[in-house]
Amino acid sequence: MIHTTSIGQVMRTQVNTVKPHDTLLRVDEIFRNNPIHHLPVVDDDGKVVGMISKTDYCLVQDTFTIFRLKDAERINKDIFRSLLVSEVMSKPVVTRSPEDTIASAVDIFRENRFHALPVVNAKKQLVGIVSVFDLLGLPVL
Repeated sequence: MIHTTSIGQVMRTQVNTVKPHDTLLRVDEIFRNNPIHHLPVVDDDGKVVGMISKTDYCLVQDTFTIFRLKDAERINKDIFRSLLVSEVMSKPVVTRSPEDTIASAVDIFRENRFHALPVVNAKKQLVGIVSVFDLLGLPVL
């Protein structure tokens, strides 16, 4: 199955994204309001230029805010307001195309410990994302 199924068959096409010039306040808003762990960073042409993971985001926080303490929230908002996505994103980014097989994504996940891969078209524009979670429910043959 993983050697014949294309990434295009399992990828998610509704993808939240940010721009390099956005601040981390935008990232904060997206992560708080969506059950996701990875945000592709795209330029004005829709080309993938980086990725921000929830781990990257959490590492930037000054104070862990599980208890919603006002001082911690204020400090983190100040930090998020002062940092651009381009300063925090991981780059270069490994991408796949919709025609690539799931096996190629699995190989990358195993080798590099990535948990999500942006899926791009021939012009390197984002068309979807595939994550380890997308593959967990697939039947194994």
